[in-house]
Amino acid sequence: MKRILLCTLIVAALPALAQVSANPNAKVDPKNNKVSRPVVEKPKQKLMTREELRACLVRFDKNETEAKDIKAAQAANAQERADMIKLKDELTLAGQTINTTATELKAEREALIKSQEGIKEQIAKLERAEAEKVLADYKAKAAAHDERIDAYNKAKAKYAEDAKSFDAKVETHNKSSKELQTRTEAHLDTVDDWKAECSNKPYDEADEIAVRKELGLNKK
Repeated sequence: MKRILLCTLIVAALPALAQVSANPNAKVDPKNNKVSRPVVEKPKQKLMTREELRACLVRFDKNETEAKDIKAAQAANAQERADMIKLKDELTLAGQTINTTATELKAEREALIKSQEGIKEQIAKLERAEAEKVLADYKAKAAAHDERIDAYNKAKAKYAEDAKSFDAKVETHNKSSKELQTRTEAHLDTVDDWKAECSNKPYDEADEIAVRKELGLNKK
């Protein structure tokens, strides 16, 4: 049976066959003076050879496999981009926190320095027990300040490392995105070539069955 090879993404009608004009040499029936119906043989459509059909089916199967792979790669790329946007927001928040902490530490340090300037005079006016309490309180505040500075420095170092790592990830992601775009465009060109060279071309159904069996392809 004669079949038409169709792309799964396209539904196209066969080009209409050229109409055949009436036979000018047709005989006239003298009884009814009407032209007898001419017998016109329709030109036979040229079918694809089995080799041509095999090549088209192999290309079609490769195109479908590539389309699935690209779709999966695009999904992974989109998820990666979403994760990176989330990470960027987290880094932005961390940077803001570091800046806020730096401002607080500066103000805290200035307050400690100011209090240190008058602490000797304050202690001199107090009893020993009270003086020791004031001094101990100052030392506790200074120690807490130092601890906050250490934590700040660690957070700042981690932020710098995370930002560097993020920049590397962005570069890698952008590179892979461009490669995926190039791959997608090449695939679309390949599909267009298949449509031009294989789509809507007639073939024998028996050849299709035989070739699919030979290649181990499921019928689309």
